[in-house]
Order: sequence, then C-alpha cells, then structure tokens
Amino acid sequence: MTQDNRPLIVDLDGTLLRSDMLIESAFAFIRHTPLRSLALVLWLLKGKANLKARLAAEVSIDVTSLPYDEQVIAFLEQQKAIGCTLVLATASHQDYADAIAIHLGLFDRVLATTGDTNLSARTKRDVLVREYGDKGFDYIGNSKDDLKVWAAAHRAYLANPEIGVEAAAGKLGNVEQVFRTPINPWLAWIKQMRLHQWAKNALLFVPLLASHQIGNVELVFSGLLAFLVFGLCASSVYLLNDLLDLKDDRQHPSKCSRPLACGAVSIKAALLAVPALLLVAFAMAALLLPWKFVLTLAAYYALTLAYSLVLKRIMTVDVITLAMLYTVRIIAGTMAFNVQLTFWMLAFSMFLFLSLALVKRYAELQESRKKGKSEQPHGRGYFPDDLEVISSLGAASGYLAVMVLALYIQDQNTLALYRYPQVIWLACPLLLYWITRTWMIAHRGWMHEDPVVFAMKDRNSLILEYCLPQFSGLPHGRQTLLMGPLSRPPANSQTLPLARGYSAKPGRLGLAIRHPATLWERSFLWR
Repeated sequence: MTQDNRPLIVDLDGTLLRSDMLIESAFAFIRHTPLRSLALVLWLLKGKANLKARLAAEVSIDVTSLPYDEQVIAFLEQQKAIGCTLVLATASHQDYADAIAIHLGLFDRVLATTGDTNLSARTKRDVLVREYGDKGFDYIGNSKDDLKVWAAAHRAYLANPEIGVEAAAGKLGNVEQVFRTPINPWLAWIKQMRLHQWAKNALLFVPLLASHQIGNVELVFSGLLAFLVFGLCASSVYLLNDLLDLKDDRQHPSKCSRPLACGAVSIKAALLAVPALLLVAFAMAALLLPWKFVLTLAAYYALTLAYSLVLKRIMTVDVITLAMLYTVRIIAGTMAFNVQLTFWMLAFSMFLFLSLALVKRYAELQESRKKGKSEQPHGRGYFPDDLEVISSLGAASGYLAVMVLALYIQDQNTLALYRYPQVIWLACPLLLYWITRTWMIAHRGWMHEDPVVFAMKDRNSLILEYCLPQFSGLPHGRQTLLMGPLSRPPANSQTLPLARGYSAKPGRLGLAIRHPATLWERSFLWR
C-alpha cells in the first residue's frame, strides 16, 4: 500500500486505459478526413509532440466510452480513499489527459505532452524526479518506456505488462504488485479476426459446384487455398475497419464487446497485424494461385477499404457496395478455378445480395427504433424512420433475383442446355419462400446482424441451400441431373489429361483446371 506522503503516479496508455490515445486519434483523423491522411507524416516530421498537438486540435475523443482498466481504477479509488495524492502522467496530449481526469474524478494533478515536450520514457522520468525527487514517488505503468521511470520510483506497480517488461522490472527490485486483466488472448484474437465471418468465403466454391467439378480433388485443394487466402485478407480488412470504427463500435449495443473496442486486444498489436495478414494473403495468392485471382483479391481489398473509409456512410451506396463485395467473392472463385462467369450469375447475385445488405441495415435501424432513437446511428446514412422504405426496397430486390432466374429458364439458349428445363422452375418458389421468410424474420426483430451468417446457421436456409443445386444442373452421383447437350471446350483451350472426363491447363502447382476434355457441361451459373 502506497504511503499518503508519497504520490502515486499513473500512466495512461496501456495502464489506466486499455488502448493508445495517439493511435486512436490518428485513426479517427483518417476516418473523418481520409484525403488528408498524408498530413500525419508531415506533422510527425516536426516531432511526436507536434503530431499529438495537431491531432488533439483536429480530433475530439469521447472519453466516457474509452476502455478503462477496472482493476486499476479500483486500486486508485482505494488509494484515494486513504488520502494518497494521485497524479496522471502521460505521453498523450494534455487536452485528452485533462478530459479523462475530469471524467474519472480521481486525479489531483495532470502531467502530459504539451508544446514541444513529449512526456514519455526518459523525459517523464526527469520531470517526475524534478517535481518529487528521486525515489519520492510510486509509479504504475506497463511498457518498456516505463522501465526508466520505475528505476527512479520508490515502488513499482505493473498493469498488464508487455512481453518481457515484468522480468526487466523485477530486476529493479521494487515491484510491489502486478495487475492482470483476466482475458484469454487466443479467444480474443479469434473473435477479433472474425473467423466465423470466413463462412462467407464459401461463395468462392459456387463456381466449382456450378461447373460440375466438385469431385475433382485438385480443384478442391485449390479452392481451399483460395478460401484461406481470402480469409486472411478479410481478417486484415476487419482489423482495419475496427480500428477506424472504434468510436462508433463503443457506442453500439453489440459491437461494443468487440475485442478492440473493449480493449481485450492491444491496439498496437492490431496495427501490426493489419499489414502482416495482408502481406501473407497476397504472397500466397501470387505464388500459388492464378494472377487473375490476385487481381480480383486486390479489387476486393480496394473496394473494402473504400467502404470502410467513405462509402459505408453514404445512403444507398453502402448497401450496393456490400452486394458487390459478396459478388466479388464469386468472381474470385471463377478466377481461382478458371471457369466462365455469365451475365445471369452477376445479375442474380447482385439482386440477391443487395436484398441481404438491406436486411442488415434494416436490423440495425430496427434496434435503434426499439430504443426510442430518432437520429442517425453513428456512421450510417439512414434514420430509423427509413425502415419501411428499406424493407420495400429489400423485398423488391430479392424478388428481382427470382425474376432473373425465371428469365434465365425461359431463355432460348437455356432451353437447349437441359433435357428437362421445366424442372428448374421448382427453384423459383423455394427462393420466393426463403426471401419472404428472411424479411419476415427481420421484421419481427429476430434477424442476426449479419444475414449471410444467419443463412449459414438457419435450418430452413440450410435445407434450401441443399435443394437449390438439385435444380441447377449439379452432379447427382456419376450422372448430372438435368443434363444438357454436350459441347466442346472453347477453341483456344489447350488441354492436358487429368482425370476421366476432365482436363487441365498447365499452371502454378498444376491446379488450374480449365474445362472438361470431352464434356463442357452447362448450368444456370456457368455456360
């Protein structure tokens, strides 16, 4: 227990706060003014203190929703109760430190970065020694920069110390107590990378199913590789998106529990993971998959980045972009498996996924209306009063997808492809049922915040996902259901024997299957 005649000095970033104010303010600046992002580099060239001052002048932070460490706060309240002087000493800017001190109401004094002085490491130590004398204060921190301060402190307190810090601090011989937040880092990272969202990447396999080659082991392996690459890229995007949306996520009823928003995952670690995951994804794609897939992956990342920075806040543009992002996954599958994508598939997928994107927005706005809110949710271009319009647009878009399917069935080329094309009509009422049911569930407030995840878990949806391929020309045993007339592969197709009825073009790892050698079967998706 610290003595009341010796002040307790408290660090902010990583200690009292499970975050970093510099990184938070930098990402908030990028989000609100993405075209001025390079200004951060120019400000940093004039010194870290200048960067922090400029960011504090440009960005306001809601200190009431920041992820404070409850154990540390409880300890500080205990020390305050016995009359200990508490001093907040931080490398964050003075404006942010003052706002936090006022919000918590615990501190007697605030020392922070001002002017040209960045109050960190050696500079912080010198200021504290000048103010309170060598060994004249106790100090609680968490990082390697704090080692210099602990060396000059009477007692050292550690809060969730960084790797190697506890051992180094132990050599000083003055460690009084170590605080650890009970968080499982593995579970936190699994949740933060949103591995459950990788289920969306199953759309990559749609071309493989539609081209009747799901039984080809080498193609399946190639698809699994594409699935992994797309997942790593998507996780990088999710991390970046969550860094940009920290303020909004903390004010959202469910997103506030995301590991970055609540401080379960280090904001510094996430900052390093974003480029690392992206680099691994593109390196694997460039080395092991066709170059067209790499370009499609780059387009997906660019579109997602634009969505995170700007497009998600623009009414209507946001849902169209979400529909495009789902469709890009299918396009990426065609590039990975080297099959041809048709107009029918693009039209069908855009209308269907636009309907699902509108379901997502509907569910968010419905939650706001239930809470009696009438203003725009943070980071969105809609009002709760838009619910009725959104539901009308969403249902209409879903029904348009069914109409595209119906038009495809009646197309003269389609009639020539199948022995019994009339059977495909059975898919239309099934889709109408699923779309109508999805919107009814959303209307009743039972919809998951991500309708694609809902579709992959809902029993009725899974049954429908099994039944639909039976009406679209997928293989049935060794024969193909609704087998259409046979045709030759394209004239420019250079083939090599691979397996009975199939052929391959030489490519990376020999995994790039092009067309069947003797049967180029066609279906609703590919022809």
